[in-house]
Amino acid sequence: MQGKIRYDFSAKVWISPGMGGWVFVSLPKELAQEIRQHLGSMEEGWGRMKATAQIGDVSWDTAIWFDKKHDTYLLPLKAEIRKKARVNLGETISLSILL
Repeated sequence: MQGKIRYDFSAKVWISPGMGGWVFVSLPKELAQEIRQHLGSMEEGWGRMKATAQIGDVSWDTAIWFDKKHDTYLLPLKAEIRKKARVNLGETISLSILL
């Protein structure tokens, strides 16, 4: 993927409270600061940035969102992706994003 920057990290899978119960991983805050500093101009509305994510051999096109409450980017993990990658709530996983 020419022109893309790859970031590898580990994060805990969590579910947001309330209606819908979206499932996310939060990027480490130091990584989020680096991304905002160097790639913040790529953000679209609501702090959204297009990305390709990968867990093991499962890769998909997605986006990360900057969340002011958590002071970091959040990566949503849809049920289909969690099932393919065999990821469970509360688990700490290793993953990559390409921006």
